[in-house]
Amino acid sequence: MAEHQKTISKPASFSGRGLFSGEPATLTFLPAEPGTGIAFVREQDGKAATILASVANVMKRPRRTCLKNGTLFVETVEHCMAALGGLGIDNAVVKVAGGKVGELPSGDGSSLPFVQLLQEAGVQEQEALVEPLIIKKPEHVAIGDASLAALPGPTDRLEILYDFEAAPPLGRQVFHFAIGPANTIEAFATQVAPARTFVSEPEALELRSRGLGQHLSPKELLVISATGPIDNAFRFPDECARHKVLDLIGDLGLIGRPVRGRIVAHKSGHELNHLLARKLILQYESAARESLLMRDAVLDIRRIQSILPHRYPMLLVDRVLQIIGDQKATGVKNITFNEIFFQGHYPGTPIMPGVLIVEAMAQLGGILVSQKLEHTGKVAVLLSLDKVKLRQAVVPGDQLILEAVALRVKSRTAHLRCKAFVGDNLAAEADIKFMLRDP
Repeated sequence: MAEHQKTISKPASFSGRGLFSGEPATLTFLPAEPGTGIAFVREQDGKAATILASVANVMKRPRRTCLKNGTLFVETVEHCMAALGGLGIDNAVVKVAGGKVGELPSGDGSSLPFVQLLQEAGVQEQEALVEPLIIKKPEHVAIGDASLAALPGPTDRLEILYDFEAAPPLGRQVFHFAIGPANTIEAFATQVAPARTFVSEPEALELRSRGLGQHLSPKELLVISATGPIDNAFRFPDECARHKVLDLIGDLGLIGRPVRGRIVAHKSGHELNHLLARKLILQYESAARESLLMRDAVLDIRRIQSILPHRYPMLLVDRVLQIIGDQKATGVKNITFNEIFFQGHYPGTPIMPGVLIVEAMAQLGGILVSQKLEHTGKVAVLLSLDKVKLRQAVVPGDQLILEAVALRVKSRTAHLRCKAFVGDNLAAEADIKFMLRDP
């Protein structure tokens, strides 16, 4: 059955102190339009920045997930993200006000405070459909003896098997949980959301020595000594494994769409979660490009010639597969042995010149910019190149799949991020700026 996107019915907020920083903060959930995803709004010193909950915005931090936009951050977002994902909420704005570091209020170190707040606000179904990421092929990441694998599996839910292993008294804990169908929401709220952050006694002392978590006592944080929790008690015999699953659900929420399939984890944490999220996004984008190749072109070579002033041998876009408004375009350049540049560019071992790959990306960018009504008839003249990387040789027989995404388009200039792929592999990328001129 098709899944509809969901948001919350009304605003809801609560205040508290950050888990690591101890700084006071107020968090407010707001409803959002379909397709928004989860967006944090960081308010500080009269400034505000929107930070999309995307793994592309992750800034490396020990023991937590931090998102950034410029100089503003939101810290320890994983428990909030897990609550949103566990309740099946696709679209929401999360405002974070107070404090210097932007850490979310922690509550009891679990997702339960967020879940209770969201349930009070109510969940509302929206017209738009969910486009899940269905795992099509295995992906694996590892650091030392910790590992995380994504495998094809069910297409209506995500099954997680977590194998937790630590020194006594924790030992080995194995926990299995499925997230996705409506009947898992209550299970998440009761079986996963209450599982709290935990640290060993030596780790707690080390964190305190660095000025972190000094506002917490063992009664407020699950501190594990050689004999068990200090001044506290486990909510579940396998609470540590359950909290690791909670963190994993929260971090996978940074993919921006629900994941369907199977995840097997052993001793993994935030760093591995982020690595796997990036791999799954690449897999999803590769599958999307492959599906585009099966469709009819939205612009054939004749229509491309009516937009671009280029002609053979310098017309380097054969067809355009997709145009999404004035925001994104996908095109194709087929590389044949008859290309004129192969006659003099390493003729014994032909390689497409990197500058021509960049030129092909720029031409697709010019087509995208021309979709804006005020730019109709204008010519996109190359102004500057930045962050240019040539990552793979392109040879006869390859098919270059080109992508151009608008970053900032004004009346006289345009700034785009462009990429070129051969199969699953990124061949080249560049940030390209144009000046828009009359012919």
